[in-house]
Amino acid sequence: MSIQAGDKVPAGTFGIMTQNGPGALSSDDLFSGKRVVVFSVPGAFTPTCSAQHLPGFVQHGDELKAKGIDTIACLAVNDVFVMGAWGKDQGVGDAVLMLADGNGDFTRALGLELDATGFGMGTRGQRFAMVVNDGTVEAVHVEAPGAFEVSSAEYLLKNL
Repeated sequence: MSIQAGDKVPAGTFGIMTQNGPGALSSDDLFSGKRVVVFSVPGAFTPTCSAQHLPGFVQHGDELKAKGIDTIACLAVNDVFVMGAWGKDQGVGDAVLMLADGNGDFTRALGLELDATGFGMGTRGQRFAMVVNDGTVEAVHVEAPGAFEVSSAEYLLKNL
């Protein structure tokens, strides 16, 4: 069963790239006392993720924050080095926090994993966006296979 509105987010640790190299961020530190948008992509540097999904959140970050969002985070089942490089490539700066779920533990705990073995990508995360308020899920928007609609920054802006 996948996570639903009203559920608490699972405990976990994310890889993040810092100025001093790889670091870690706990789910408690990410979500406690904050309203956070987490959007998940199947993979860094993949076409839709790089051309539309991540850029939309960079472009609309200020508008989301004006609607009460404290942090915008991009989650992928990739390692911290890939997520750091992708963030640099996309020029995210401080607009989006790049979260590596290297082994997919957090994604699996959400119940939102994706079998991408047919594409040579192993187990990844489904494309989704969720709003979390102080550790409790307000809304979860999971895309249909191959779709990109309900997890976009534009969709969230209309539905916050």
